[in-house]
Amino acid sequence: MNKINKFKGLSSSVRSAWKTPESLYTKLNDEFHFDFDPCPSNPTFDGLQIEWQECNFCNPPYGDLIGKWIAKGYLEWQKGKTVVFLIPSRTDTIYWHKFIMKADEIRFIEGRLKFSEYHNSAPFPSAIIVFRGKGRPS
Repeated sequence: MNKINKFKGLSSSVRSAWKTPESLYTKLNDEFHFDFDPCPSNPTFDGLQIEWQECNFCNPPYGDLIGKWIAKGYLEWQKGKTVVFLIPSRTDTIYWHKFIMKADEIRFIEGRLKFSEYHNSAPFPSAIIVFRGKGRPS
């Protein structure tokens, strides 16, 4: 008899790329004045391999590589840069405890985001993670 994991949809999703809702990005950009997105929708570079700029917005792929994106953002923050992530609120992950808990701010988003280009809300909760660079107001 085949066993079905009835909880699979609660911790994963079929897609890993979720385009940031424009209104959310605008609100965050008004606050932080981003000068770089190391993980754009259609990249012409590998954001994991390059130096980031001074104020970065990152909505990384939500699959297996998310931990690498979080680690990279953390390292860029250690260099004095601001990094703002939009990520799933997965407080049970290793990267959450190793990196996210060291952030200057964790903003839990009430309800579920409706990501651009999709009719339904996300099947997971989301959070904004703020690592403030040197000289950035709190």
